[in-house]
Amino acid sequence: MMAASSQLTRLLPLLLLVVWPHYAAVSAGRHDPPMPPCAPCFERLFSLGDSVTDAGNLASVAPNLSVLAFPYGETFFHRPTGRFCDGRLIVDFIVRIGGSIHSMAEALKLPFQTPFLAGKTAADFRQGANFAVSGATALSQQFFRDMGLDLTILPPFSLDVQLEWFKQVRHLLGATEQERQDIMSRSLFLLGEIGINDYNHPFFQNRSFVDEIRPLVPKVIKKIENATKVLIGLGAKTIVVPGTIPMGCIPRYLTLFQSANPGDYDAAGCIRWLNDFAEEHNCALRRMLEQGSGRTLRRRRAPQLGDSHRLQRHVGCPNPSRHISWDGVHLTEAAYQFVARGVLDGPYAAPPILSKRRC
Repeated sequence: MMAASSQLTRLLPLLLLVVWPHYAAVSAGRHDPPMPPCAPCFERLFSLGDSVTDAGNLASVAPNLSVLAFPYGETFFHRPTGRFCDGRLIVDFIVRIGGSIHSMAEALKLPFQTPFLAGKTAADFRQGANFAVSGATALSQQFFRDMGLDLTILPPFSLDVQLEWFKQVRHLLGATEQERQDIMSRSLFLLGEIGINDYNHPFFQNRSFVDEIRPLVPKVIKKIENATKVLIGLGAKTIVVPGTIPMGCIPRYLTLFQSANPGDYDAAGCIRWLNDFAEEHNCALRRMLEQGSGRTLRRRRAPQLGDSHRLQRHVGCPNPSRHISWDGVHLTEAAYQFVARGVLDGPYAAPPILSKRRC
């Protein structure tokens, strides 16, 4: 891992905004005081999102996925698990101790999350659940059908669908409304990275950036806002809301939008206009959260990804711990661990998760 540090420190990680109890109270139309410093420990983690967070849901319904073949999972699990990675994801580092990383896992000591589509009983979800699905979008599948997109690789498990799954688990775990409220208040919610697939699908089907893709931003942000409000309305007290990744640094985009003009690339070899678009999404996300909370959330920046030639990564190449990109779209376990460290301890979350964690 140390050998990879010079490359990984150039990673622009997921922008994370943490919604704390004051925001929950304001958004729900109440004016309750913020949670006291000695708040109860999180007893479970519920996560939604896409392939950055999916621990095996898509694999449960699509058994012929390439992600279920080696070398996926080779680094930690030593077998494919349905994760689009060589090992663990960010969410895995949050719930479990991983190597030398100082993480919330040391306080939670929770098992890896059970994918919702693989669980059967309340016992499977007693300490949390994973609702994320690879390829999932914030907007509904019907929305993209109306756009005339090919839906062959667009799963029907949008953010709204995942929220309905969560409601089922909430009722499964709590027999009374008071029990369900207690579950909500003692849980951490990761509204996992969601939205990039809303842009990926039309991008990869050669749709117009100006006329069709860029106008999706406010629609995607509205869906994320609605999901946050739904969780707050159900009693959630602490929600982590990630921004999207720097699209201009992703190998697949670097290949798709190659340019002979050096001015199209930044000093790190990433495509400027695509990273500007990702930043547009993240700025809109921040504005939405700030308006909802009535206060300004701090924003931290990190260096860009490494040079584009360093990003070229093919599944099965040796030493994934020395690389950022795993399969041209998703990151390696080493990169996810690096991001997780910044999310938990700073500076890649505002505020860092552990800065508010007291047991």
